[in-house]
Amino acid sequence: MRVVVGLGNPGRKFKDTRHNVGFKVIDELSSLSHIVLKSRAHTCLFGRGNIDGEKVILAKPLTYINRSGEPIKSLMRYYRIPFPDLLVIYDDADLELGRIRIRLKGTSGGHRGMRSIISCLGSQDFPRMRIGIRGKGRNPELSDYVLRKFDRDEKAVIAEVVTRAAEAVKLIIREGITKAMNEYN
Repeated sequence: MRVVVGLGNPGRKFKDTRHNVGFKVIDELSSLSHIVLKSRAHTCLFGRGNIDGEKVILAKPLTYINRSGEPIKSLMRYYRIPFPDLLVIYDDADLELGRIRIRLKGTSGGHRGMRSIISCLGSQDFPRMRIGIRGKGRNPELSDYVLRKFDRDEKAVIAEVVTRAAEAVKLIIREGITKAMNEYN
C-alpha cells in the first residue's frame, strides 16, 4: 500500500493559498480515482482506494502545515507503511510557478512542513514532489507570501500544474518514481 500526502493548512481561510497546493493535488487525485476523503483519524482527512491496481491512501493532515509530521507518522505506523511507499506533495517558493520536481529523498530545503515530517519520522529517505509557487517579480516576506492566494493569471497555471502533478503521481504508482523523475523534472 502507498500513502500519498498533500500538505496544506486546514480551513476555509487557507483554501486557495499558495501553501495549499498539496491539498489541491490530493483533491484532484481523489476526483480522478474516485477515492472519497471521508475518514478522520490520525489527525488526517483521508480515503483508501486503488490507483492503477495499487492500494493507496490519499491524505491531508488536519494540523497546520508546520506540524504535519505527527499525523503522517501516526498514519504510517498504523498501516505499517515503509518510507519508500510514502509520497509527500508540497509547495516550493524557490521553484518557478508551475514547475514540478520529484525526488527520492532529501532535506527540508527550509520548508517547515517538511522539517516537521523529517523530524517526526527520523528520516529524510522518502519520496517527495515539490510544486513551484514562485510568481514573477519581487516576493514579499515568505511567511506572508505562502499564505496569499494566486492572482487571476496564476490560477490557470496552478490548475494545469495540479492536473500534471496528479498524472505524475499516477505514473509513480504505475511505473515507479524513476520514470516520473525522468519525465517531470
